[in-house]
Amino acid sequence: MTHSVSSSQDFASQDFASQDFDCQSCGACCAYSADWPRFSLETDEELDRIPAEYVAADLGGMRCENDRCTALDGTLGRFVACKIYAVRPIVCRTCMPGDDECLIARARHFGAAA
Repeated sequence: MTHSVSSSQDFASQDFASQDFDCQSCGACCAYSADWPRFSLETDEELDRIPAEYVAADLGGMRCENDRCTALDGTLGRFVACKIYAVRPIVCRTCMPGDDECLIARARHFGAAA
């Protein structure tokens, strides 16, 4: 799915205004911070659907290796997919192409011109 950003709400948006975002050829949001994919508003039933192998040892979020979520499959900037897309945490569901989290992650991985 490709999305466009047409507003410039903050510093990052100014660099990415009118840019198309293809999440499946990016993946930056899933690989920029081990602290980001945290559980927040999920019910116990929702958390139970996430395979244990992808849950952090402290049970507070997704398991990451070098800031990258272990549920992310593929190569950043080429092709990526979430192994648990249907049951991914709320924080992952609410991250939208071109929002602040997206832009920060893209800038970290691909530079300001990403």
